[in-house]
This record gives sequence, structure tokens and C-alpha cells, in this order.
Amino acid sequence: MVIEALENYDMSAERGFLCRYDARDVELTGKLAEARDIAMALPEILPSGRVRTLMKANLPEIDIAAEIDPLSDAEMRMAMVHYSFMVQAYVWGEAEAPEILPKCLAQPIVALADHLGQQPLLPYSGYVLDNWAKLDPEGGIDLDNIYMIQNFLGGQDEAWFVLIHVAIEAHAGEVLAAMAPIVAAANDGDTELVRQLLEKMAVRWDGINALFDRMTERCDPYIYFERVRPYIHGWRDNPALPHGLIYEGVERYGSKAQAFRGQTGSQSSIVPSMDSLLGVGHAKDPLREFLDQLHIYRPPGHRRFIEDVRSASRLRGFVEKAADKGLADAYNANIQAVADFRSRHLEYAASYINKQQKRADGNDTDVGTGGTPFMRYLKKHRDETAENLIAA
Repeated sequence: MVIEALENYDMSAERGFLCRYDARDVELTGKLAEARDIAMALPEILPSGRVRTLMKANLPEIDIAAEIDPLSDAEMRMAMVHYSFMVQAYVWGEAEAPEILPKCLAQPIVALADHLGQQPLLPYSGYVLDNWAKLDPEGGIDLDNIYMIQNFLGGQDEAWFVLIHVAIEAHAGEVLAAMAPIVAAANDGDTELVRQLLEKMAVRWDGINALFDRMTERCDPYIYFERVRPYIHGWRDNPALPHGLIYEGVERYGSKAQAFRGQTGSQSSIVPSMDSLLGVGHAKDPLREFLDQLHIYRPPGHRRFIEDVRSASRLRGFVEKAADKGLADAYNANIQAVADFRSRHLEYAASYINKQQKRADGNDTDVGTGGTPFMRYLKKHRDETAENLIAA
């Protein structure tokens, strides 16, 4: 197995898994532009308490063959951002969750998801990877130079939560770009080059973890739980929609309710790519099944990158066989960096979700937006990562 050039996986060293085009320059026309305008008005519409009535009255009927099928990839993804936000707002924007998603939303979101190889609701790619732009087009992808394009309610806390993830994804680009050279050097038996590359990767991870540490600066736990999190849930393993959601007018679904997992940072492909490179495994149990299920919610190219790195990497065995302290230390530095990232994720899950006031409206303090028992899930994978440290 050979790991291909990053662009073949829709990735880049400069942006990692983030979209490689400038989303602010993507224009939608015709009825899709009308739908975009309604999506962009969500911060004004949602507080009215009438988001469903307003959407059903004002969203245009989309001719899939004429208006979605011909779109470019960038246009398709931008439309997915706007429609997926509207779908989430329709489902979670009023007190009681509906049983049916109307065809003005159901048909376009399914068509877009089919084209993009994803699921018909808000994915991490629509929430983060394709939903940002630079204030100064010539500047870097840094927290002081990026903004969130599509919002639910808007405000600093919602934007900061997303933008921290955008900055992390960009910072991880060089980490991802180093994976193929590390695998190649290990296959060539070049201990020194593998050590050097792993040391540089560990330094880059210091920057990733430093960015993650900044979440609390402008995203308050209470505001996140009450004003950000409610809109990103899915309808699988969610007591507020125990049977899922009927997608009206979607022929292949008929009248059968569909259940999909909600957007979650665990759909990011950075840490799974590291697991694949470093040879970190997770025990097969119900929590492992949750991890595997999240894989199909990633963009197809990103899934393939994770799979190709996993198939190609023999890094852990190479490090163990080399019995070189410097090499083992460099490998362990990356294992520890990923474990630290998972520890911080666990800490945030506790403070931003688990310790908030318990609710019974689908915004559960014990269940993640992806429908998982997240505290056990995150603890398990953090501990399994740390267990992969190699004795030097």
C-alpha cells in the first residue's frame, strides 16, 4: 500500500482536512441563492420560535436534476453547509422535535449528501471544514484571521467553538503531510530520518494542544450547552427522536424514519489518522462500535486517507524492533501528545456538558451529540492511547 499525494484525498499541507477552496468566494445562484439567504438569516429567525413555519412558507422547491446535480464540488459543499444548518434548525429550533422533515429540506439535503458521499444532516465537514473564511485573504488560518460563515444563533461563543476546530485542523496539515514520508522512511529502515520526522511532528502537536487549550477563552460552558449544543444533535440514540426522522418525498426512504448520528468533534479525521500511523488500536466492544460508525460520517477522501495510512504504516513494529532510545522517545512523544489531546477533550466534555444542568429535551448531559455515552467513550480511548507508550 502506497499513501498517495494529499490532494488525491482532498487535503493539503497548508490546510489539512479543511476545504482547499476559499468558501467566501463560492456563489450559489437561482433558488439555491434564495435558500442560502434563509439559512444565513437563522440568527434572526430562530429567536422567533417560528422557524418551521417560516421555512415551509419561504423555502423554494428545488429541482434536483436542474439545480443540484450540475453543481461543482465547491458549490455542492457550500449548499450542504447551508441546508444542513437549516435541517438542524428545523428539527431542534422549537420545543418539540418533529417526526417529519418536509420535502423542501429533505429532498435537497439527501441529494447533496448523496453527491458528497455523506449523511443527510449536519456533518463535521459542514459545521467546521467547509464553514470558514479568512478576514484577510492574504493572511494565515489563525484565530485572529478567520470567521464562521454560517451560524445558528451567532455570537462569540458559537463562533469560537467552531473556529478553534478550524485553527486546529489547519495546524494539523503539516502533521498529516509528514505521515507518508514517515511510513516511507520506516519501510527503508532509516531510523534517523524517522526519528527526526517524529520529533518535528511532536512539536507540531504542541501547537495543536495549545490551540485546544484556548477553547475556554471565548466559549463559556453554560452558553455552549444552552445556546450552541442543542442545534448539533442527530436523531440516532436520541430520546427526543426515539424512532428517528421521516424524510418527506425521498423515494428510497419511503415513510420509514431514518436515524443518523449528530455532528461531533470525534468526526474529525486528525486523531484517527494518528491512530493509523502510530498503530494505536481500540478494543472491540460496544464503544469501539461507536468509533467505527462515526467513520462513515467523514468525507470519502478523508476516510480513504485514514484507511491507507492504516494499511501502509508499520511504524510501531519498526520502532519496537529498532530498540533505539531516541526513536522510541520521539514515537512516545506523539503518543503522549494524542493522549493529552484526548484528555483535554475529556475535560471539556465534563465541564461543557456533563456538569451542566440535566435536561430531557434531547440535549442530554450523559449522551454526546453523536449519540454516544461520551464520558466512557473518551476515557476509554484516552487510556488505550496511553497504553501504547513503548518502553525505551
